[in-house]
Amino acid sequence: MSPEPSPIVGPITTDDYHTAGEPFRIVTGGVSVPEGADVPARRQWAATHLDLVRRLLVHEPRGHADMYGCFVTPPNDADADLGVVFFHNEGYSTACGHGTIALVTWAVETGRVAGPEIVVDVPSGRVRCVARIDDAGRVAAVRFHNVPSFASALDLEVATTRGPVAVDIGFGGAFYGVVDVRTLGLAVEPAALPALIALQRELRPALEASVEVVHPLETDLRGIYGVVFWEPATAPDGRTVAERNVTVFADGEVDRSPCGSGTSARLAVLHRRGTIDVGTPFVNRSVIDSVFTAGIDGTTEVAGVPAVATWVEGSAYRTGTHRFELDPRDPLGDGFLLR
Repeated sequence: MSPEPSPIVGPITTDDYHTAGEPFRIVTGGVSVPEGADVPARRQWAATHLDLVRRLLVHEPRGHADMYGCFVTPPNDADADLGVVFFHNEGYSTACGHGTIALVTWAVETGRVAGPEIVVDVPSGRVRCVARIDDAGRVAAVRFHNVPSFASALDLEVATTRGPVAVDIGFGGAFYGVVDVRTLGLAVEPAALPALIALQRELRPALEASVEVVHPLETDLRGIYGVVFWEPATAPDGRTVAERNVTVFADGEVDRSPCGSGTSARLAVLHRRGTIDVGTPFVNRSVIDSVFTAGIDGTTEVAGVPAVATWVEGSAYRTGTHRFELDPRDPLGDGFLLR
């Protein structure tokens, strides 16, 4: 029996960027703008009405298991410049630091916003950004000031096939498990990725089964999104704290960048442990040795939970403009994932 014909989709246009090596696909045409009263509602609308588009742009043969992208939306109100709904191989995230950096770079360089100060409404809240613009009018870097970040649990012991693993949980727009990769007998290097992907797939459900993972004010912000596997790195001076990490998120998706929202979550854990102070420079390197700089501006609280105000800075670069279609005769339809 022949497969059902695919719907006719396209053309869908995108502008593609990478931030510190991590891809980001910005939908620019051919798709309805997500509807709803605010960005969290538009995220839910996109999950219901635009998931074919997400799969088409993320799945092979047009994408791959580690693809990331977004739908651009209006902001929640006139006090912000842009809204955004992020998507990846599993669905729709509540935060994306590398994507925010790429989105602001795109918005300034295409003239959608003037800059250098840009306010972006993301599903986890309002993110204030500053673009550093060079003499040619290009964006050299973007610093985003994240929603309040906090540590929600420290030193949880989780049983895995590699034995018990000590895990902290931090929030930086999404919830992350945080693991010292040295306790696993591994390192932040490409050769360790298969083991770390497998472990992330164990840790997510195990953590969610052992502790309630939910934001104290926004109940839609819940569940473990990813796991930050970190190790110390050489600091450029005696004041800076430096680490390397690889963050595995969604369905075994590997972040090539140092992970922006994961960096905020890591800073919250470090501050809770008393190992980093307000104003201390933080340098975070990725599995491909790309860099985000970051820090803590101050302390605050979220429903009585100690929290920190974090910033993260990185650079994004345009990689191309695309025009995607789905041929209704194509037996692969909206595509496939191998991992």
